[in-house]
Amino acid sequence: MNGLTFPTYRGRMEYVCLGCGKRYPIDELLYTCPDCGGVFLLENIDFDALEKHDGAYWRELFDARAASRSTALRGIFRYYELMAPVLEEQDIVYLGEGLTPVVEAAPALRESVGMSFAYKNDGQNPSASFKDRGMACAFSYLKALTRKHGWDEVLTVCASTGDTSAAAALYASYVGAPLKSVVLLPHGKVTPQQLSQPLGSGATVLELPGVFDDCMKVVELLAEQYRVALLNSKNSWRILGQESYAYETAQWYGWNVGNLCLFVPIGNAGNITAIMSGMLKLHRLGVIDRLPRVFGVQSEHADPVYRYYAADPASRRWEPVKVRPSVAQAAMIGNPVSFPRVARLVERYTEVRGADAFQVVEVTEQQIMDAMIRANRHGHIACTQGGECLAGLLRAVELGLVNGKEHAVLDATAHSLKFAGFQDMYFSDTFPPEYGVAPDPALANRPELLLEPSVRAAQDDAAYTKTAAEVIVKRLGLKKKQ
Repeated sequence: MNGLTFPTYRGRMEYVCLGCGKRYPIDELLYTCPDCGGVFLLENIDFDALEKHDGAYWRELFDARAASRSTALRGIFRYYELMAPVLEEQDIVYLGEGLTPVVEAAPALRESVGMSFAYKNDGQNPSASFKDRGMACAFSYLKALTRKHGWDEVLTVCASTGDTSAAAALYASYVGAPLKSVVLLPHGKVTPQQLSQPLGSGATVLELPGVFDDCMKVVELLAEQYRVALLNSKNSWRILGQESYAYETAQWYGWNVGNLCLFVPIGNAGNITAIMSGMLKLHRLGVIDRLPRVFGVQSEHADPVYRYYAADPASRRWEPVKVRPSVAQAAMIGNPVSFPRVARLVERYTEVRGADAFQVVEVTEQQIMDAMIRANRHGHIACTQGGECLAGLLRAVELGLVNGKEHAVLDATAHSLKFAGFQDMYFSDTFPPEYGVAPDPALANRPELLLEPSVRAAQDDAAYTKTAAEVIVKRLGLKKKQ
């Protein structure tokens, strides 16, 4: 075993349609089944060969690779054999993605919640969101494909509420020709911070009236009729890359995850798909002996998956919903394209772990914002989706769905600075009424102007320093040194 060199193992991968079961080779760009329109999962048909090694072998190998200086093994491809073992080292794109920190909850926050938990800060990826995991895999595959076919130009296209476009544009700008990035955004539905990212990376940024689902339909039409590389969750290579979240979490906890509860915002359902898929692979190889429980979280403003699983199993029927404005913008999706993947993987997951292995909880917009501010008041850097996860944990505690012996891991999918505008609206009580959010006075925070500008203009430096210090002493109640 040598964990410091690039693997020699190669698998054989196929697209597998979850609708009709047909299989297709991976030597072309496919996103949905040409026969029935179903979505794909990628399958390594040589996965059985990995089972000749036991769980101890794989644990030792992945732990050894933590010391690797090989660019190709430093990020998500530390787990090469479990993800896309058809790629050559020269095609792997690495921008520092993956290996994001797991930060245990501040003691005071943990005590107030009533159980131990941690945040996995995926906002500390290169473009400040979890989407970089999937893009690293998708762009590595695109590099290999364009090299194989000798294509002179490929447009990469995605619909986005912010994070996908930022990641796609970043990786496309790094790889360069023959790849060019185009992103479609719902006009007025992306924060200024997120809009600045694809612009800064040089992408062609196109805005359309409507919501994410409208942009997604346009991108899907383009992918069906033109040679473009779709980079949304329908891209099954993206899902593979996002499985690294599961592997990293398991490795951080010493491959002992049976007592973990993973809270994940659902959004387009790609991340929760990847996490279940990744954990199932680890369990199949004996790397972990028990699956963790998985909790999907949705806002009541965009809750189709919650509604589906809240219904009686005998009468469940999938129905998209019309979304309302949500602070968890990345999760404001009424028709998640990866839902068929979720449904299939939930069946497998609950067969292995039991009926309570997968659950969905619903939270309000007020609970999301309160939870985000509350987390960040205790030293975390949670985005609104991270706030959604904490709100989901609080709801699960309230409903008795978790117990004190378990440990929760919350997915903070992006950096809090991407959503600073929502924090400003919370503090200034300027949320539009359709959000249904008002600031909790105990959490609100505003700057205080201590002196009028005219005071500064009227005094020289020495006098102004003394005046300002006196005002601050009075405001803070400071006492002189003895």
